[in-house]
Amino acid sequence: MAGELSPIDKAKFVAAKRAAEFVEDGMRVGLGTGSTAAWLVRCLGEMVREEGLKFRGVPTSTRTAELAREVGIEVVSLDEARWLDLTIDGADEFDAELNLIKGGGGALLQEKIVATASDQLLVIADAAKEVEHLGAFPLPVEVIPFGWPTTQALIEETLVAMDVMGRGATLRMTGDRPFITDEGNHILDLHLGRIGNARQLAMVLNQIPGVVENGLFIDICDIVVIGYGDGRIEMRDINSGTVENDRLDFVETDNLFSDLGD
Repeated sequence: MAGELSPIDKAKFVAAKRAAEFVEDGMRVGLGTGSTAAWLVRCLGEMVREEGLKFRGVPTSTRTAELAREVGIEVVSLDEARWLDLTIDGADEFDAELNLIKGGGGALLQEKIVATASDQLLVIADAAKEVEHLGAFPLPVEVIPFGWPTTQALIEETLVAMDVMGRGATLRMTGDRPFITDEGNHILDLHLGRIGNARQLAMVLNQIPGVVENGLFIDICDIVVIGYGDGRIEMRDINSGTVENDRLDFVETDNLFSDLGD
């Protein structure tokens, strides 16, 4: 129930609820991965059931696809959709220019492909995700399994010349085994502390053999919807330079809040 949610979950919920209003009948919509994106999928599922909203969703991970089908959203692949009207996703960090770090959930490759195949990327986040400089959150880098220790060494060597505070990299694990992405790859988490030039770092990392993609989303996000635990919502549009403020009153509904597993 809404009244039993923590302040952080309330913030995620109100951001997701506001972002869901951008989805219109007939749209092709990218659906992000992670805890905040899961709130969005639940909200959209409720709109499908209660309001008859009809759209096609392109999930960015297998778990998002499973949740979308569970709540009644029509799921199609990016190959079928070809191009999207809108993608809505969460972020691990965002700065004043709406540059992002993403990939905490391990789906950064599909998330970046889907986001760049969209007319707009709308990011939903709680206020704690806003930072002055990216980098406090570990930067995920997806690498192929073959020779990953060599790739890690090359990354750490490259970081010496980059404008970052830290240079450590660790292999993401699930229990005692390496985390495996939907594409069968590994993820190295870079513990940088602070990234001085995110655009440069993103370009350099992708030149390293073995690197598939990195979690820096530069000049991709158009709008961020920020939720607060008291129901306030702030919406920033980087293209128009506008900032809008709103508030969402909580309505307790078993339909939406029951068995939310993410």
